[in-house]
Amino acid sequence: MTGLPQLDHTVINARFDLDRAEAVYEDLGFSLTERGYHSHGSINHLMMFGDNFLELIGLPPGGEHQRPYIAEAPIGINGLVFKSPDVDAVYSHLKNLGMDADPPNAFSRPVKLPDGEFPARFRTVTVRSDVFPGGRVYFCEHGTPHLIWRTEWQNHLNGAATISEFVVVSENFRDEAGTFAKLLQSEVEGDSESLGVPLSGSRITVLSPASYLHRYGESASSMAGRPSIFGAVVFQTNGLDAVRKVIGQATSPITVTDEPERVVIHDTTFDSVLEFIERN
Repeated sequence: MTGLPQLDHTVINARFDLDRAEAVYEDLGFSLTERGYHSHGSINHLMMFGDNFLELIGLPPGGEHQRPYIAEAPIGINGLVFKSPDVDAVYSHLKNLGMDADPPNAFSRPVKLPDGEFPARFRTVTVRSDVFPGGRVYFCEHGTPHLIWRTEWQNHLNGAATISEFVVVSENFRDEAGTFAKLLQSEVEGDSESLGVPLSGSRITVLSPASYLHRYGESASSMAGRPSIFGAVVFQTNGLDAVRKVIGQATSPITVTDEPERVVIHDTTFDSVLEFIERN
């Protein structure tokens, strides 16, 4: 690995209720891709931005699959994924750090376009599950990026333009920030209860539980006895009027914090905190 990694996508786990997740996120002003069917049994919808995306992932009720960790993981923000041109090199890096689990995994899903249906191909490698207790951390090598990053899927009624920050909450926030920095060959910024780990074009913020509650208040997710959670996804927009209009019309169960420089939505159905800020 050379240079700071770039965020590829973040994941909200809907488990066996992807139909409902699709409805909620359309209600919150996101444009969703058609349902995808992975070759190893999971199903998904994507919300695409210029250089990263948000994924809703689930499993077909009663269907066969090879992904028990989706069924067993909590509902909510449960995946943090980085881009990689070579997951075999990442796997070697993970082994050197003692963070390795299974070797890289290849899979695909069909993508329907106006001129036909084509297989989108991926290879991923995952950090061992006990390294980051808040959720799955892995790297994705795109074999067919032109089938994923398409401009027609990147316009959202809520104005979201990119994911600029991913918030982690941990009782051991200093150690967890240091582990992220080691994994990503980055550094830890700050010396309070809010620590940053820079990425290329975005950042991970690792907060203590008290700092998380101070930042999000009644819109925060509960740690529910867990030592670490993935606490929020932060989107940059070109202005907050669009998301304010969307939440004024939304029918899904949400709590909202509306401040001059940000709007925070807590999707209570899937226990996910979404923060919208203006571009600098």
